Amino acid sequence: MAPITKPLAITLFALLLLLAWWLLAQQDFLSFEYLKSHHLALRNYVDVHYVKAATIFMLLYLSTSLVVPGALALTVAGGALFGTIATVCYVNAGATLGAVLAFLATRYFFAGWVQERFRNELQKFNHELVLHGHNYLLTLRIIPILPAFLINYLAGLTKIPTSTFVWTTSLGVLPGSAVYAYAGSRLGSIQKPGDLISWEIVIAFALLGIFSLLPVIVRHGKKLWR
Repeated sequence: MAPITKPLAITLFALLLLLAWWLLAQQDFLSFEYLKSHHLALRNYVDVHYVKAATIFMLLYLSTSLVVPGALALTVAGGALFGTIATVCYVNAGATLGAVLAFLATRYFFAGWVQERFRNELQKFNHELVLHGHNYLLTLRIIPILPAFLINYLAGLTKIPTSTFVWTTSLGVLPGSAVYAYAGSRLGSIQKPGDLISWEIVIAFALLGIFSLLPVIVRHGKKLWR
């Protein structure tokens, strides 16, 4: 990118971050109580302005991939307003696009400096990511150890290919979005936020995450036994 366009890129990304904050600040339906008490009114709005509502929802989800927390609450709200299948599709589109924007931003602005500054320290790390970067990314998506937006920015500092980042993000958000969208679709039978998740679901996510790491575990296990 030519030097004259770099300030423009920084300005555009900063404006995008501000837009993300503003969009989420306008939406108080993210609270469980608000969603329960205004469920019918919100559903009526979606029925009348479906395309607009779906677009706003995807933009909101995109914002959670950039800087703003709240992905779980948004997924539940989406399930209550759009249904399970539509919400999973909208979540996947918004989350993947937002993640790629954050990933490319840090890769363009900071990855070169980080890789050069810590070249020796990152040699083994980079080699490990070449072999199993997709396994680590899938696990981080399935088991939310870190906020999604933090994963997006940190991944941009590595040498993980953009294509790998895209497909692991798109695939990795599917289990969680399906579970929470389905929970949102049953909003009428849910009395408190704690009813949205159970230990069975937590264990299932943990097992999925471990399964995605299985090739890494096997490889390092073989090394220990040699």
